Amino acid sequence: MEEFQMKSAVFYGKHDMRVEESPMPKVGKEDVLIQVKACGICGTDVHIYEGDKGAAEVTPPTILGHEFSGVVAEVGSSVTNVKVGDRVCIDPNCYCGKCDFCRNGIAHYCTDMIGYGTTVNGGFAEYCSVNQRQVYKLGDNTTFEQGAMTEPVACCLHGIDMCNIHPGSSVVVIGGGMIGLLMLQLARLAGAARTALLEPVEAKREVAKKLGADICIDPIHDDVKAVLASAGMTWVNTVIECVGRTSTIEQAIDIVGNKGTVMMFGLTKPDDTIFLKPFEVFKKEIELKASYINPYTQKRALELIDSGRLDVSSMVYAVESLENLAEILSKPELRAKGKYIISPEK
Repeated sequence: MEEFQMKSAVFYGKHDMRVEESPMPKVGKEDVLIQVKACGICGTDVHIYEGDKGAAEVTPPTILGHEFSGVVAEVGSSVTNVKVGDRVCIDPNCYCGKCDFCRNGIAHYCTDMIGYGTTVNGGFAEYCSVNQRQVYKLGDNTTFEQGAMTEPVACCLHGIDMCNIHPGSSVVVIGGGMIGLLMLQLARLAGAARTALLEPVEAKREVAKKLGADICIDPIHDDVKAVLASAGMTWVNTVIECVGRTSTIEQAIDIVGNKGTVMMFGLTKPDDTIFLKPFEVFKKEIELKASYINPYTQKRALELIDSGRLDVSSMVYAVESLENLAEILSKPELRAKGKYIISPEK
């Protein structure tokens, strides 16, 4: 019997992404087959494409793409939470529930985690099959492009939960890409009285202003500390680094005030190192933190998107086809324009 095929973008190794026909995914009794409508390009995808390690090990050939939404096309015999035709998004990180980390409430360190789009095939394809535990229904007013943003929002929520932001806090976000703009909004929702964004690209600073940033600073041409001080932000409680560069992590440590928190959210290359003066950390009692994936936050993220309290559309630059995926992954000047969503239907 002839095997059905689907269009997919398969990662074969560093700088080797091929759009080709792949077998349709198998659907087990607890699986949900999703016709993918939108799949976001993530910084992790870029790291993997460049041959670096992302949040999980990738063994080529693999279909990448872990930020996706779509329509339920088929369900396994034991599936009870969704039906064919439902509009859904997915949490790509499927925990075993049996290892010591899962049994101790830190499942994102699961030793047997399945990662859709990393350890197994993901959403840069026409179809993807996932366990029913990972599927969440979209709200009636939520588009597929917005639904695809649920996973990055969930990651941001895990990070923001650790940022020690309280009503009245002053917060600086470094980097005005998609993640930085999400963090900016979440900081305001968490109660920040003043927020500032450091971003060299003027168009991104303009988006940040529309999303409620009190101050937008060009870190290339402006004296950052002087601008912050003139705006009354002489004591910065939290700095959230969303670029993933050693220089901006060091800048975050320099900017943050006494008893402050630095969230190193941007993903660096695995072997990157920073220059750190322990005395500065000691003197200011700085807390240096990092955030790893999205444990237990997917539902909260979707609620924020469905409610309209969080804008996940302003930072989307374009919706492109699978054929354009490799070019976007390979060209920083394209990604600098904003968030890209891939639609297998284009």
